Amino acid sequence: MLTSLKQEINFVFERDPAARSMMEVLTAYPGLHAVVGHRLNHWLWGKKWYWLARFLSHVIRWLTGIEIHPGAKIGRRFFIDHGMGVVVGETSVIGDDCTLYQGVTLGGTSWEKVKRHPTLGNNVVVGAGAKVLGPINISDGARIGSNSVVVKDVPAGATVIGIPGHTVKPRTDEAREKREQMAKRIGFDAYGLTRQMSDPVAHAVDCILDHLHVTDERLTFILEKLAQSGIEVGELEIPEIDVEHLGDEPAPKASAAVADK
Repeated sequence: MLTSLKQEINFVFERDPAARSMMEVLTAYPGLHAVVGHRLNHWLWGKKWYWLARFLSHVIRWLTGIEIHPGAKIGRRFFIDHGMGVVVGETSVIGDDCTLYQGVTLGGTSWEKVKRHPTLGNNVVVGAGAKVLGPINISDGARIGSNSVVVKDVPAGATVIGIPGHTVKPRTDEAREKREQMAKRIGFDAYGLTRQMSDPVAHAVDCILDHLHVTDERLTFILEKLAQSGIEVGELEIPEIDVEHLGDEPAPKASAAVADK
């Protein structure tokens, strides 16, 4: 029991940079309290002391804001960060080294007394507010984005976002390099170029950069064909975007020649 508790505490230090001392983790981390309480409740559940296990889990829910059914099977080094509003259903199975953030629900989609809750593999991270529903499998190393709703199996190492949840395709090195080049040309450090978990905003910026890159290639092709036909077009420079003062000044008015058209 003490060895397991030590592993849980060390995992908190590994996953939460805000943790500063052993005393702080032991006294001020409701996620740790909920997990330790669940270990006891699950043991009672296994001994068929169902009422006592449910009653104690209800007390822990009242103290921590985290509801874990005593029947849920949870592996080693399970970390619940912040934790308020986390719900883990009766037939849920959670592997080793998993992390859940606040507002996560591992819920069921059936009223039948069967396996009706998700199974999480090892090293799975579920973002804040995400809902993982039904007897589905979230394979090892998967990442579930914040506020996603997942109702289908997730392959190993995949990242899932959206409602309903869908797997995000990993960005290839070639695509990433093209986006970086285009971002440099327009003087913009795009948020979409970060290596953080993908989200709709990052995906939108990526799409814009991809579109700009294709447009740039087409313009280059057109200029080459014009040059072959004897039509020379002067070099056009793309002005840099002043991100710091973006929007401070109104856009310049169109020239009279353009306005008359």
